[in-house]
Amino acid sequence: MTLTLDSIAIPDLHPDAPLTVRKARLGDIEAIHELIGYWAARGLMLVRSRALLSETIRDFHLVFAGDHGDLPGGLAGVCGLHMLAPDLAEIRGLAIHPAFQGRGLGKLLVEACEKEAREIDLPALFAWTYQQGFFEKCGFVRIEKTNLHPKVWSECQRCAFFENCNEIAMYKALG
Repeated sequence: MTLTLDSIAIPDLHPDAPLTVRKARLGDIEAIHELIGYWAARGLMLVRSRALLSETIRDFHLVFAGDHGDLPGGLAGVCGLHMLAPDLAEIRGLAIHPAFQGRGLGKLLVEACEKEAREIDLPALFAWTYQQGFFEKCGFVRIEKTNLHPKVWSECQRCAFFENCNEIAMYKALG
């Protein structure tokens, strides 16, 4: 069975399935595309093309529900750590399957990205979000958009919502 919205379908996952966390692989692109597309169709995040996902596949951490030997079950969540500058990376593409909402998977994925950032001595993270409270629980603080690194704006100019952006900028120092 699948959950469908505006022709976007994602697998119907059992909420009690065992969870596995790992880095994304090229074979995960379709599942990532569908999960992000599900929420993008609701206007809650930006859609990511398959081409962009393939270019940035190394950014993503995944959580899978269920396991079939070496083949993962359904994608329960995704989150990316995207390098923007030597002193800043963006937490992006955070999406959790509807069956797993409220179970801490979002925080688990943000923590996985933060751990990776600390391992490479990255001093700070930021995120664009509509979920300010969630990111505050992860230790981020709201900042004014005008205080963001210039590299952020070069990426924003390519966004379809650049002129009408209503996302909230969140920041976390790691030092």
